[in-house]
Amino acid sequence: MEMFLMFLKVFAVGGAICTIAQLLINYTKITSGRILVYFLLAGLVLQAFGIYQYVVDFAGSGATVPISGFGYLLAKGAQEGAKESLFKALTGGLGAAAMGVTSAVVFGYLFSLIFHSRSKKN
Repeated sequence: MEMFLMFLKVFAVGGAICTIAQLLINYTKITSGRILVYFLLAGLVLQAFGIYQYVVDFAGSGATVPISGFGYLLAKGAQEGAKESLFKALTGGLGAAAMGVTSAVVFGYLFSLIFHSRSKKN
């Protein structure tokens, strides 16, 4: 039962984040690229004020998998790096996100070798 509740929390929070993004796409003229940046910045700002950590503690991957989780990760890395030195504060965010960025680049390259993109035919 505990695992079911965990899945429910993850789905509810992740679904809420995605629902907000979809509503912005459907009912505003904001481009999806700008929405992506706004969500990343929202995660960063919320973590800067210590709010996003509570969401992550509650929902786990439901809060860290969407793009706002990437902003959270950058801010958290910078905060932890700032405890050591100014240089670590500037580089801590990228150090914390290095594995995810590297994985995206490597797997993107591998899939580009396997699959061939095509234009949609109208």
